[in-house]
Amino acid sequence: MRHVLHFSKTLDAPGAAVWRLITDTHAWPRWGPTVTAVDSPERYIRAGATGRVRTPVGIWLPFVVERFDPEHYWDWRVGGVAATGHRVDALGPHRCELSFIVPIWAIGYGLVCRLALARIERLLSHANQVV
Repeated sequence: MRHVLHFSKTLDAPGAAVWRLITDTHAWPRWGPTVTAVDSPERYIRAGATGRVRTPVGIWLPFVVERFDPEHYWDWRVGGVAATGHRVDALGPHRCELSFIVPIWAIGYGLVCRLALARIERLLSHANQVV
């Protein structure tokens, strides 16, 4: 069994809206602290989707989406290394829990995950205010 840590937040948003945001490569730089740009042939990821992400220090790293369970879970490899898992669990029609799953050896990445969760919450809040 793989040892992992979960960084989660309950969001006042439908699971489908959260899923759309976290699978939209155009949105990743808006909420992902370690992604400043994305180059991918597909806007919305799927199993096997590939591309590259630019890090804050300007280095481009290739990615591939490995596991993809529509509307619920996806994970990827970045630079050849197993990276973050992303899970959405519906808690009702207008609430869900978003979790980032990281290997225990990457415990320091938890700060990045917490910042990403806060950014996603803010983006969703602004989107709801526009409606």
